[in-house]
Amino acid sequence: MAQGRGSAVALGLALLCLLIHSEIADAATYVVGDNGGWTFNVVGWPSGKRFRPGDVLVFRYKPSVHNVVAVSAADYRGCSAPRGSRIFTSGNDRITLARGTNYFICSFAGHCQAGMKIAVTAV
Repeated sequence: MAQGRGSAVALGLALLCLLIHSEIADAATYVVGDNGGWTFNVVGWPSGKRFRPGDVLVFRYKPSVHNVVAVSAADYRGCSAPRGSRIFTSGNDRITLARGTNYFICSFAGHCQAGMKIAVTAV
């Protein structure tokens, strides 16, 4: 009888692993701004796209003149990057989307205000 329960647990774990793997395999990768990359006037780039949790955004830009900062909704609206914000500076950043709305700005002076920001909702 104990062997039967062990088999059921093993089968359950195998199915769980399969589900996790299939969700990861379904994740899509998007280059922010498409061929233009992460630059000004990308605020509308997410429009018409369907994002899911686990999808990856690739931000391509020249790191000497731009960056990517993950911010809250309020900081997105105010174009501010508070102390402790997660700042990306590689010029080829890969960021995995969490469920809900994910907000990103460039914190270089005036860039966010000029439209270098996006809000991406993953459902």
